[in-house]
Amino acid sequence: MEPHKWPPRHHTLLAMQEALLFLVLIIVPAMEVPATSSGLAVSLPGCPDKCGNVSIPYPFGIGDACAASSLSPNFTVICNNSFQPPRPTIGDPSIAVLEVIDISLERGEMRVYNDISYYCFTSNTTISEENTAEFSLEGTPFIPSATRNRFTVIGCKTLGLIGGYTHNNPDLYVAGCYSYCQGINSTSDGAPCAGVGCCETTISPNITDFAAVLTNQSSVWSFNPCFYAMLVEEGWYSFRRQDLVGRLGFINERANRGVPVISDWAIRNGSCPKEGTATSKDYACVSTNSYCVSASNGPGYLCKCSKGYEGNPYISKGCQDIDECEVRKQDAKYKELYPCKNGRCQNTPGGYICKCRIGTRSDGTNSGCRPLLSKAEQAVIGLSASAVVVISLACLLVMKLQRTKHRKEKDEYFKQNGGLKLYDEMRSRQVDTIHILTEKEIKKATENFSDDRVLGFGGHGMVYRGTLDDNKEVAIKKSKVIDDDCREEFVNEIIILSQINHRNIVRLLGCCLEVDVPMLIYEFITNGTLFEFLHGYNHKSSIPLDLRLKIATQSAEALAYIHSSTSRTILHGDVKSLNILLDDEYNAKVSDFGASALKSMDKNDFIMLIQGTLGYIDPESFVSQRLTDKSDVYSFGVVLLELMTRKKAIYIDTSNEKKALSHAFVLMFHQSQLQDMLDSEIIDDEIMVVLEKLAELVMHCLSTKGDERPTMKEVAERLQMLRRLHMQLTTKADPIQAHYSYGGTSEFVPSDGTGYQSTETAKLVLEVDLAR
Repeated sequence: MEPHKWPPRHHTLLAMQEALLFLVLIIVPAMEVPATSSGLAVSLPGCPDKCGNVSIPYPFGIGDACAASSLSPNFTVICNNSFQPPRPTIGDPSIAVLEVIDISLERGEMRVYNDISYYCFTSNTTISEENTAEFSLEGTPFIPSATRNRFTVIGCKTLGLIGGYTHNNPDLYVAGCYSYCQGINSTSDGAPCAGVGCCETTISPNITDFAAVLTNQSSVWSFNPCFYAMLVEEGWYSFRRQDLVGRLGFINERANRGVPVISDWAIRNGSCPKEGTATSKDYACVSTNSYCVSASNGPGYLCKCSKGYEGNPYISKGCQDIDECEVRKQDAKYKELYPCKNGRCQNTPGGYICKCRIGTRSDGTNSGCRPLLSKAEQAVIGLSASAVVVISLACLLVMKLQRTKHRKEKDEYFKQNGGLKLYDEMRSRQVDTIHILTEKEIKKATENFSDDRVLGFGGHGMVYRGTLDDNKEVAIKKSKVIDDDCREEFVNEIIILSQINHRNIVRLLGCCLEVDVPMLIYEFITNGTLFEFLHGYNHKSSIPLDLRLKIATQSAEALAYIHSSTSRTILHGDVKSLNILLDDEYNAKVSDFGASALKSMDKNDFIMLIQGTLGYIDPESFVSQRLTDKSDVYSFGVVLLELMTRKKAIYIDTSNEKKALSHAFVLMFHQSQLQDMLDSEIIDDEIMVVLEKLAELVMHCLSTKGDERPTMKEVAERLQMLRRLHMQLTTKADPIQAHYSYGGTSEFVPSDGTGYQSTETAKLVLEVDLAR
């Protein structure tokens, strides 16, 4: 048996430089990623964090740019893409590289595949193959782990030696073990190495250079031709008799990529700064919530995330808070690691709080809670609580009964207010523009019918200004009476308005029928009523004739539309200046169809029961109690008088007597005293012909016999013509005045697409020209 002769240290370093560096890199341990680290950054921004299935955390990195090469070039990892999946390696490719198995930031370890020393005999004296595994780690971040590795020898009658040098120690270190064959046939596979067929021993800490050598009794070559010595991860190798058989049988069958070795790594070119001193510019623990610990094997230091944090302390903001409460839900083992018994876990930066629920208090450990009361006290409280529960259940039952009663009342109101009839009408006509709102929505829109939201009183109810959930402004009309006639009027108004689509008619948006007083929701018109415009607070403000004609024309067209352009004739029944609204541009909007009625297109049909407002009611209809389309014409004639005179339908004359405007005008007209009735603001010789023709139209509308009155379509046509005539006259008289506007354009534009035309227009223009 020839003992191995160890050369001086400097010779060993030179001879084994390549293999030593290779082994060192292999020994670095794998990164262990906690279950809670999912999604945390481990590499520098823009750098790959994996090679194949192996995580590469900084200060290691794939390529110099992604590694802490300024701290040590040995932190650079090469990703070999010739394999699938790719394999990470470390070391100089021109000399030798080792395959990395994994890297651990937490323990400061790297696991690699290491080379194996072996001798193979073909006779007692002939060595056919041999290899000596040796390396030098001087100047690298790596030192073989003395606690995680074992020097292991495989073979019969074999002595294996590991020798080398420790950090800053010139004395040679040697260790070894001897394996024998006695009793090998009784040794079962999987047994630990205890000397029979294999042996193992520990190594010294802080080794930077070493080599593994073998001496043996070659007389056993016939059944044990090859002998092996290796530095290997503790627990990885267990004896198997098959390992003694064949040429390199152990390597070929169990270690064709090498054997795993664990190396401790650290930042070797520095140390942890003393408390209160500044850190150096190359200090590696750059993350907040991190700290420095001295290396346990060799010089240098490691970086750790502070308690309650996880991640990579070597990169900026790499240490992130652990949500202990969340990880407790993921795995039962974390409930023991982060206890919160009978409490409510609340995460905090770097930790967590175990909050006790009502009725419990801390158990003194800050990680659990216990009941406030004893069992006897709990029993008393339980009985009391039971009594409270019974009473509460009784109250809930009463409340449920009341809600049921209230729901039935709402259903009953819905039926009484014509909800079923409305649904049938909407389905039959496929109306989808009317929305049915709840009482709760209406109260919210009107701030519970606040007095500040009141817009005024209509003929059939109070009107509120409302704001819906989509911030849309609306007008909400609430009936002031609750008799059956009123309910019928509301339903009637909904059905009528659901059929109307005209820009000069107020649009119905929805209704609420589940209350005793039904409500309608209209679009909100900003400028109030024509009545207020003519007779309100600004009664003295000037209103030009072209604007009066515009309002009159648009109102007439709206009434003409409901009389003749819908599937069934609609009679308004309450035409008056209070029921004509004005928008921002003083466009007319006819409203309040509460007194309206539907009739067929048969001209002989009429509607019984006349409703309306004093001063506007058609005398013929009032006497006969029959509502016709000519009833609306009469009422509209009174509105025209209001526009011409700015007097109310029932006004007080100079002698302080109440008079009906329609009656007084007819008398004055027959006495040729028209100008005495007209508003002085619009009297002008240049346009007097327009006023005279307008007065004649009014006289036709106010005819005592309905058959002698024009239709609303004819009235609208005549008003359009008078607007054009007025524009022609004012343009000739004063081109500047022709472009005067009042809240909108004064140019003539037909209010709808029909543009009523007839021979009467041409006749009237001819009459005017002849008169002039």
